[in-house]
Amino acid sequence: MKKLIASIVPLALAAIIGVGSAVASEEEGGTPHYPIHHPKEQSWSFAGPFGTFDKGQLQRGLKVYVEVCSACHSMDLVPFRTLGALGYSEDQVKAFAANYEVEDGPNADGDMFTRTAVASDHFPSPFPNEEAAAASNGGAAPPDFSLLAKARYVERGFPQFILDVFTGYNESGPNYIYSLLTGYEEAPHGHEVAEGTYYNPYFLGSSELAMAPPLSDEQVTYDDGAPETLDQYSHDVAAFMMWAAEPHMEERKRTGFMVILFLAIFSALMYLTKKAVYSNKEH
Repeated sequence: MKKLIASIVPLALAAIIGVGSAVASEEEGGTPHYPIHHPKEQSWSFAGPFGTFDKGQLQRGLKVYVEVCSACHSMDLVPFRTLGALGYSEDQVKAFAANYEVEDGPNADGDMFTRTAVASDHFPSPFPNEEAAAASNGGAAPPDFSLLAKARYVERGFPQFILDVFTGYNESGPNYIYSLLTGYEEAPHGHEVAEGTYYNPYFLGSSELAMAPPLSDEQVTYDDGAPETLDQYSHDVAAFMMWAAEPHMEERKRTGFMVILFLAIFSALMYLTKKAVYSNKEH
């Protein structure tokens, strides 16, 4: 054991020194690490082991997606019928789906055809294929939104990544999406921005991206009196994307809590049983 500890400690110290050197190099003008700024941590109703989705916020996020984001971004893995979890009735879901048309077929003649969407259909893509999406967006197809809130993860570093295990931190994706949407700014002096791109220090892949700022104040009209601001829009659509990526999160948390509770009670009973069985025996 002593040999094991003796071999681990130098490796740990080397890792810490290496991280410190990398950070110092970046601060002194070395190779930048993206994102330049870490995502701004926000307060989410679904955070923590007992967090739940705010249905009002999810409905607003859906509205932002439909009116703004869906022009470029697909959500291929999300069927209309799941919108019932946002508080909509079955008739409302059917009416919502009827606003879309989807390709179906082939028919009896072997031809594909277009029909009105039904609740069992998925959100249709705004482009017929990935090549068309790329051609319409400067050569890069916009990412699908279905799992984006789970796919975008930014390292939080030591010791946060250890604490995250115990706090149930699961908000890296929404924090990143919110920060990206609200993080557009003028490039610092001396930084050249390529033509057709926009400076955003929260972007995970570079300091610039081809997507123009998609949201602005008073762009989407809310029916519930919520603020019609860039900050609110970004919060709402990020929460909606988290729901789209993990619609069964609340059920997972409830099940996990019951399992932990069962294991705790079971462990206590096993301990008491062992103590009772061996209490009168000599060791």
